[in-house]
Amino acid sequence: AAPTSLTITKDSSGRYFLSFVVDTDPDILPEAETDAGIDLGLSAFAVLSDGSKIDSPRFLRRAEKKLKRLQRELSRKAKGSKNRAKARIKVARQHARVANRRRDWHHKASTQIIRDNQAVYVEDLAVSGLGRTRLAKSVHDAGWSAFVGMLEYKAALHGRTFAK
Repeated sequence: AAPTSLTITKDSSGRYFLSFVVDTDPDILPEAETDAGIDLGLSAFAVLSDGSKIDSPRFLRRAEKKLKRLQRELSRKAKGSKNRAKARIKVARQHARVANRRRDWHHKASTQIIRDNQAVYVEDLAVSGLGRTRLAKSVHDAGWSAFVGMLEYKAALHGRTFAK
């Protein structure tokens, strides 16, 4: 099939991306016998209704030491200098690396849950409220909202039931 649209983008870390849209038929998965209720948390990223736990990978927490060092190097550079621009790109690349790892993990975990269950039920979280507490960094590192969004669109794509 021919692409219907093409988009070229450049992100803050200097990388270029080409994305194109191709119309395809939906990929309907075979019926599954199980349903899953998902409880999102911080000690375990998610606990499924069958009792299985999905551990939180904590991508930002793992990269924090390197980010701290890069940020410190950036703050020591003179404003407007070429070396400051290079340091800014290094910080942006490290943030992009964390975001990419989290997104990849979310995609793999959400696809597995959708494949294994006919219906998926997720608690409705007030992430904005939790984001203002002392747990804010951990809450944002978990990326619950992006994960739930992926579950939602994948359920619709594969003919599964999704509810909050």
